[in-house]
Amino acid sequence: MQRTVLLAIALAAGLGWLATGPTSVTAAPVNYKIPDEVAAFKPGPNLEVVQGNCTACHSADYVNTQPPMKDKKAFWQAEVTKMIKAYGAPIDDADVGKIVDYLAATY
Repeated sequence: MQRTVLLAIALAAGLGWLATGPTSVTAAPVNYKIPDEVAAFKPGPNLEVVQGNCTACHSADYVNTQPPMKDKKAFWQAEVTKMIKAYGAPIDDADVGKIVDYLAATY
């Protein structure tokens, strides 16, 4: 019953909008300055591949804040896989191993 009433109210509101037309809404622009990047990836093998793939979404701070791990290679493999599968990172298959090797050797 409650859904029917809510649907009727939503339809009535929509029909009212159609009859009267849209209202004008304006907003002031928001200006802000992004802070300067202060973190940097450590030198290591395949650094350029990491910079080219990872910095499109996050800074080196993200890597620096990861907890200590026993199996670095497995940890970083899981992280890179998560970035691809969960967050849609457009990383080429050929770059995955290079990124994992860099992270495991450097962090």
